[in-house]
Amino acid sequence: MAGNAASAGVSVASRLLALLGAFDTEHKRLTLSDLSRRAGLTLPTTHRLVGELVAWGALARRADGEYEIGRRVWDLGLLAPVHTDLRLVAAPFLQDVYAATLATVHLAVRDGTQVLYLDRMSGRASVQILSNMGSRLPLHATGVGKVLLAHAPEDVQAEVLGNLTRITPYTITQPGRLMEELHRVRVEGYAQTAEEMGLGACSVAVPIRDRDKTVIASVGIVVASLHRDRARLIAALQVAASGISRSIEY
Repeated sequence: MAGNAASAGVSVASRLLALLGAFDTEHKRLTLSDLSRRAGLTLPTTHRLVGELVAWGALARRADGEYEIGRRVWDLGLLAPVHTDLRLVAAPFLQDVYAATLATVHLAVRDGTQVLYLDRMSGRASVQILSNMGSRLPLHATGVGKVLLAHAPEDVQAEVLGNLTRITPYTITQPGRLMEELHRVRVEGYAQTAEEMGLGACSVAVPIRDRDKTVIASVGIVVASLHRDRARLIAALQVAASGISRSIEY
């Protein structure tokens, strides 16, 4: 009897996780039918479990009937020590960069083959972009992502290079060309994009290192153009990254 109860518990947990795993960057909002199909569950089971997830706060039901990830999942994610500590340490340095530029400033880490945005500061003068706190975007099409990809393990690089999706007409989708750019990132210490993730948005980013000089995160900025201010923006980011790294080491 105890074994059957344990199996049932695992089964229910697996189903709940399958429903949460149905969401990704390209599927941020799903209908009940979509959830049923993507999780591989029957509609009645999906309806029952989704109700429980909504009641707990893991999912939220929109006015149009679609579902999205609830705030409680994000709140739990923020409890992860590495993310919480990094955000707290980085916050004043991000604020300094934002105050000096009034442009969107990002703090990001690598999550598998995607870039995960831990923090973002922006204002009315900032360029409109796709990223938000907690969102995930492709490594190869973002400034912070290119920094993290350039310093990622070879197997991660190979996986990303084998699946270079085109997001805008300017997204780099040639593996050889991207490899050359990643080499430049490692040599010069910064990455840049020119409308590769969104039209009208360019970015520049630099690495954040821990006490062992391992790249653990990236800080970047998004502007309309890099033609005149690139050197100034890189310098501001490098000062911030250096400060964050020293604070982490301390």
